[in-house]
Amino acid sequence: MAGETVAVVGLGANNQPLVPYLSRRGYRLVVADRKPPDAVQATLATLEGHEAVEAVYAGPDYLERLSERTDLAAVYLTPGMVKTQPPILKLKAGGTRITCETDLVLASCPLPVVGITGSAGKSTTTTLVGLALKASGVPTWMGGNLGRSLLWDWEAMAASGHGVAVLELSSFQLELVEHSPWGAVFLNLTPNHLDVHESFEAYGMAKSRILAYQGRRDWAVLPARDPVVEQYAGVGQGRRYRVDLEGPVEAGMWSDGEWLWWQPAGQAAQPVVAVSAIRLIGRHNLANVAYAAAAALLAGGRREAVAQVAREFGGLPHRLETVATVKGVTFINDSIATTPERTAAALGAVTAPAILIAGGYDKHLDYTPLAEAVAKSTVRAVVLIGATREKIATVLDPLGVQVFRAESLEGAAALAAAEARAGEVVLLSPASASYDMFRDFQERGERFRRWVQDYKARVGEGRGADGLGGTP
Repeated sequence: MAGETVAVVGLGANNQPLVPYLSRRGYRLVVADRKPPDAVQATLATLEGHEAVEAVYAGPDYLERLSERTDLAAVYLTPGMVKTQPPILKLKAGGTRITCETDLVLASCPLPVVGITGSAGKSTTTTLVGLALKASGVPTWMGGNLGRSLLWDWEAMAASGHGVAVLELSSFQLELVEHSPWGAVFLNLTPNHLDVHESFEAYGMAKSRILAYQGRRDWAVLPARDPVVEQYAGVGQGRRYRVDLEGPVEAGMWSDGEWLWWQPAGQAAQPVVAVSAIRLIGRHNLANVAYAAAAALLAGGRREAVAQVAREFGGLPHRLETVATVKGVTFINDSIATTPERTAAALGAVTAPAILIAGGYDKHLDYTPLAEAVAKSTVRAVVLIGATREKIATVLDPLGVQVFRAESLEGAAALAAAEARAGEVVLLSPASASYDMFRDFQERGERFRRWVQDYKARVGEGRGADGLGGTP
């Protein structure tokens, strides 16, 4: 309540709007961040309400210094940090509420919230839901893990008086929540972020919080044939709708192979969009469209608008994005693929012979699913980079597929371009996170895109690839 002292831990994009939001409501603020003091103060100076900040703890010992305080009513943690660090546990033991920006949004949003989570497909599905609602004439705000906090849009949402907020929600954002959205979409669950979560079970429990606090007036869209997600299907009290690409469901979205059908409970099925008309490629994207269509219809969207968006939406950057075709070789950027399962989905969507570029930061994942996908795919060679290079090479070795190694992404791209033949594909789909070599998957994808465009310009001038930098 107003007058209390609360702490904002981590002053990145997710937490920055907490400063103006909380200060306008009369809270006294403390800010803690690992960055040097000058950098933290520079960021604070750009934020409305920074005058309410009465103390800043910056530098390597920021958490230890913060944990000495006994007057904090709440601490808002940045999503990606490990929540079981001793200073955080000390604060919690002392009676401080450990929470996050996402829970604040879910608890207080002026509009109904639709939240989307899962190990893969969150951004695409969230975007499709938002576009379908907007095309239906429903005022819509999108944010969360997409990169924008809805706290920035609070006044606009409140002034609107009607509409829907659509949130992409990561496991990190859900880990501390004590509220669930009005509408929840739980796409899938495969191992991820095991470098931060203590176990796959802990990761699944974090995801399941999207359902845990739903009431009987809420709803959730879940897969019909996913035994892993099904473990959490009984969590919360929301009405259940299912997605099945293999046949009819009692309530939800299903496909007969030719159409997506909407099945209202107890009513006749309604055709939504022809599968052949959907612009996104790959079975995983068909699933994303199905989940998004179900969520949009449940949130007040129109079937005609859902179908229009499905026919027109070509995808987000870094997700099976065709960069260019050079000398008959198509270069595809799927930098978003930070797990073996995501790369497996990409390989399922590529029908031409392919040179795969993979490898990166190690999230302690099992790469056996990647080997299984490569064995079933059109991949004839793999170029490996990064910290997981040898880990992936080990599981690929029994397949007999040709494996190259490169010291950089640019070197891998050049090696792949030299190896590829006309009519083939060079696919960047790393099956690993990016943090060993890049800031994030977006930077990795941009670097690949830039190399391809430079390569296209060089070839156009009559010069071939250089700087191969790889060894078989």
